[in-house]
Amino acid sequence: MLVLVLSGLVFSIFKSYFIAVVASLFFVSILIYEFFRFLSRRFEVIDDFFESVKYKDFSRRYLAENKSKDIRRLYTGFNTVNEMVREINSEKETQYLYLQKILELIDIGILAYNIESGKVLWANESFQDTLDFPSFKNIRFVASRNPEVYQLLFETNYLKPTAVEIKVHKENSLVLLSNSIFKMENKSFKLIVLHNIEDTLNKTESEAWKKLLSVMTHEIMNSIAPISSLANTLKVQVQMHQENPGENQLDVEDLDAGLSSIEKRSEGLLKFAKTYRSLNKVTNLNLEQVFVKDLFSNIKHLMQPLITVKKAELSFHIQKEDLEVEIDSYLMEQVLINLILNAVEACEKVTHAKVRISAEKKLDGKIFIRVSDNGSGIPEEISGDIFVPFFTTKKEGSGIGLSLSKQIMTLHGGKIQISGNETGGTTINLIF
Repeated sequence: MLVLVLSGLVFSIFKSYFIAVVASLFFVSILIYEFFRFLSRRFEVIDDFFESVKYKDFSRRYLAENKSKDIRRLYTGFNTVNEMVREINSEKETQYLYLQKILELIDIGILAYNIESGKVLWANESFQDTLDFPSFKNIRFVASRNPEVYQLLFETNYLKPTAVEIKVHKENSLVLLSNSIFKMENKSFKLIVLHNIEDTLNKTESEAWKKLLSVMTHEIMNSIAPISSLANTLKVQVQMHQENPGENQLDVEDLDAGLSSIEKRSEGLLKFAKTYRSLNKVTNLNLEQVFVKDLFSNIKHLMQPLITVKKAELSFHIQKEDLEVEIDSYLMEQVLINLILNAVEACEKVTHAKVRISAEKKLDGKIFIRVSDNGSGIPEEISGDIFVPFFTTKKEGSGIGLSLSKQIMTLHGGKIQISGNETGGTTINLIF
């Protein structure tokens, strides 16, 4: 009897425990299922967003209304990200269009292409117009259309801008070529810049010839006009004497004076022609490394006697004793002598004339040699003409000194600049 009671009690306890376990398992299963559904819905939302990112679709807007709190937070975040990406893309597109418009407006040809595939990344109209090519998507088009141009443009590297003649439709055009290689997303591209300088050179040359011819015409007319007038006067006197020797005596002294004047003016005209020829003599340089202090020492010995006579103070200043410059010393001495003489003449009306020659090397590697004076300076109205051949304000000047100096500096790969001093006078910079 006791056993039956105990068995019933155990069964009752086991039944209750079993029911509790089953109920617990059912409840846990429901919780797991709901949790799985919760995570699945959110992962679906996140996967959907990542899918949009993968295909760069940021136009979608997620509606957060009537959603659970966590979903609303996700949708709000996604909308914020999409809006920011759209703004960035809009700014990039605006910048690209702006840059594209600028590159289209300039008259310099620009082309970028993939080095491996030859696919053209971008090319402006100036590039196509210069070569007279239609729009093309791959540089192989140029190889098939004009192999010579292809060789010059795409198979030759130009470390610095180089003037090259390109034949287009059997006509040669002078262009300035330069290129550069760059990388984007592990791909190599080459950028080619092509500038047609034919028209620029022609225009510059035309302007130079106009100035030159204007000055030459003025000088020649000044010499020929008195020669022609005096010759005609002498001719009339000789004719009158021949027609009636008795009444029209020929004054030999007047004849001799007239012929002497003609001879003198003719010699002046001949000298003018010789000075013009001297402009064409300087074509080659004998370059060598020269210490600036040695250059200045030679100039000082050459110029000191004249400077003493002119009662001017000549001083030399060098930034460093070991400063060197690669020049043709003979031609550079000629330039400095000419500049110093000009400076001394500009100081004729100054009580204490000073001419200062200095040299220094800038941080960018450029070397400056300066000739400064405290003279009367250069009038602004003639500052644009002082380098024109034969232009001069001196009574006995040839007008080729500064022009020749500029030519010599150009051959050295440098330039000459003139500026006024704050305290009066002029400074001429020779820049190497």
